[in-house]
Amino acid sequence: MTAELVRGQNHTLPQTRLEIRVSAGTPVVAGATLGDENGTVLGAEWVAHPGATRLPGLEVSGQAAADHRLAADLDAVPARVHRITVLLALPTGIGGPVRFGAVAAPHVAVTGLDGTAIAGFTLTGLDAESAVAALELYRRQGAWKVRAVGQGYAGGLAAMFTDQGLAGAAELAASIQDAVTRATARSVAPPPPRTPDGDRVGRGPRPVPAPDDAVPPASARPNDPLARPTAPQTPGGAIDYTHPRRQTSAPPPPPPTAPPAEPGRPARPVAGDATGWSMEERLYNQIWGMFEDLARTTAAYRSAVEFAESRMEQELDRTLSDPRNRIGGAGDRAREQARAKHDELTSRAREALDRDLAQLTAESAVVEPALPAAYAGWDNPVWHGYRVPMENPMALRIGDLHLPEATGLRIPLLVRLPLERGIWIDSGRTASGAAALGDAGQLHRLAMESAVAHAARLLAVYPADEFSVHVIDPAGSASGALAPLVRSGALAQPPAAGAEGVASVLARLTRRVDLVQMAIRAGAADSLPPDVDTGQHLLIVNDFPHGFDDRAVTQLRYLADEGPSVGVHLLMVADREDAAAYGPVLDPLWRSLLRITPVPDDHLADPWVGHAWTYEPLRVPPGSRVLDDVLAKVATARRTWRR
Repeated sequence: MTAELVRGQNHTLPQTRLEIRVSAGTPVVAGATLGDENGTVLGAEWVAHPGATRLPGLEVSGQAAADHRLAADLDAVPARVHRITVLLALPTGIGGPVRFGAVAAPHVAVTGLDGTAIAGFTLTGLDAESAVAALELYRRQGAWKVRAVGQGYAGGLAAMFTDQGLAGAAELAASIQDAVTRATARSVAPPPPRTPDGDRVGRGPRPVPAPDDAVPPASARPNDPLARPTAPQTPGGAIDYTHPRRQTSAPPPPPPTAPPAEPGRPARPVAGDATGWSMEERLYNQIWGMFEDLARTTAAYRSAVEFAESRMEQELDRTLSDPRNRIGGAGDRAREQARAKHDELTSRAREALDRDLAQLTAESAVVEPALPAAYAGWDNPVWHGYRVPMENPMALRIGDLHLPEATGLRIPLLVRLPLERGIWIDSGRTASGAAALGDAGQLHRLAMESAVAHAARLLAVYPADEFSVHVIDPAGSASGALAPLVRSGALAQPPAAGAEGVASVLARLTRRVDLVQMAIRAGAADSLPPDVDTGQHLLIVNDFPHGFDDRAVTQLRYLADEGPSVGVHLLMVADREDAAAYGPVLDPLWRSLLRITPVPDDHLADPWVGHAWTYEPLRVPPGSRVLDDVLAKVATARRTWRR
């Protein structure tokens, strides 16, 4: 039975392998400090945080999130450690709330590895505090207990660390917040939340559902901090691969070609088998569900392997600590037994992972052919029958993601439209291991080709009058890569070259942002000048910062910060080393953009577990004219619209 604790109450822990699960209504930083018998933290190396996620017996998340799982193996904690304090803090560099009194009360639960709840604590009564010591795990007479603390600090992490006797508290707190900001910049944004009635935030009204469609979507259900992500066993021994938090509202009937599932076996996957009020939204939610399933099943596998290795080491340490077992056959037998247990555990974990991967691969095989153009790769047959759409799209595919445990299973990387942040294609040789081995000129060419392909996809998925592309190419070095856009006539204007061209484009787009913002604030959107296009705009910037003076850099930063809210978006192709002379002045610019690469690189993180995912850019098949054909149709539609 779960013990729901109140502040100051303690509870005996029945096991030493634990998870601490955090559920909050907003992204928070989760970490832990290790203290001695007096509760003193002896150094920064005794603090687990997003910049240093692992300590002996403890692992925390590497980014801010609304939900966390902290892993603890109390048997592996150093003997000097008598107290583990679980801390929560509000991140300061991502524009969220600055005090816990402005958000829903966080809930912290201690569970076993199988999800069995042991104790929980809801942190109520917080107000101006921006950091809080939530729980303590502490030794008492050879056993471990948990205590509900709930001690908040208006001075944030620095005040908390100072209270725990840590020297250099302010410096460590600043480094943690900086690590969170960097992790947020590389994290893939999760799907937007839903209102309690199921509407997505920021989207227009939806039709009133029929009674059969009234099942609430998964994301509209209250968060269950103790929900288990593992797949339940059916009586027949087969596995139900449906994620506990993936649910269908009035599941669509299987297509005529899909035979019914055999008894005792999981249902065969169906494209669009997710919540949503259109097929486009159903596919979007299904892909995100696959993304989450793969993240969580891989996390379970990695955790099981780490547990097996930790258990083997502990058994060997216990056996070999007796000098009598170090000679003769006793030591060899102990090693063989420990290795056998390790191999059995890892084998069972791999079997479970392989079953999950097989189901996800089968689901991917039926989803990919059903994707609309906005979600499809360039090799998808949907592009051969392309027609300029009449409605704005919901999302756009900008690449694929995969994990080392399943390199053949690609998950489409979808970003919501309109873009909520700009995109930076890193053309530097330090961008990744693959980039370091490549030629600098070739990397830049690939980066510009990727930028053109992304721009073409955006032009293709919007109605003819709803999207415009502008290009800044100061030295004219990207003329070859830009040829498809220029040839087709799909650009709003020819690429701008030289300092004068850079200043002209930036001044025009900055003026548009200013006027639209003023019109919105004044409630006078109808009074905009006739030359102000209220559609979406994409600015491709090549070779930044070449051709940019200080004023132009300031305008670019302004567009990156203020542009997305009024329909002006950045797509930068740049090597950060080229802008090193600006120092930290440009750090906010880089962090505001979603960084992708022209070659595969494992730099993106998911919003659930924080795995490092390998990003694969989309490529036009060699010899294919699909890009030129699509742009020609877009340009024709734009000319027809203007007549």
